[in-house]
Amino acid sequence: MEKKALRLKYKKLRENLSQDSIDEMSLQIANQALKLPIWDKTYYHIFLPISEKNEVNTEYLMHILQGKDKSIVVSKADFSNGEMHHFLLQENTVLKTSAYGIPEPVSGIEVAAKMLDVVFVPLLAYDAKGHRIGYGKGFYDRFLKHCNSEAILIGLSFFEPEPEIFFEATDVPLKFCITPKKIIDFKNNPLSL
Repeated sequence: MEKKALRLKYKKLRENLSQDSIDEMSLQIANQALKLPIWDKTYYHIFLPISEKNEVNTEYLMHILQGKDKSIVVSKADFSNGEMHHFLLQENTVLKTSAYGIPEPVSGIEVAAKMLDVVFVPLLAYDAKGHRIGYGKGFYDRFLKHCNSEAILIGLSFFEPEPEIFFEATDVPLKFCITPKKIIDFKNNPLSL
């Protein structure tokens, strides 16, 4: 299936989810994350969900990170150059919803992408090899290229993987994807943990 068709398919699947099921599955995803060998790290990048697009609610995951006293980093998209800037999320961080419906920090302490240890990545669809499809603007593809090669990239999805997705040479594959029912380890066991 082409990327355009996959985007339409998964947007439609998400549209059909109730708020209760989104919250329940998001909590299950956060609980699954506790099984990953990632909790000895320092800097965790997390996306703040676009609620109108029925994305995974990362609030539950954020509570786990805060409870473990981890440094949480969130981004702000710059649509003039297609880049993202990353800021430490602190108690006094002011978040403002952008024109695109994305909650973003207004300002704060900037953190370089190379500093990030774990990146929770939004996606619309992904395949059994860890290739993902986003909304098509390329923000995350550009961002992930700037990350340290040791950074652990983790997709979050309500759905199972597609068998295969056409990907570009510039695409950066995920190491894991967490669904409500399991963790898929793309490097060691392509089926699941």
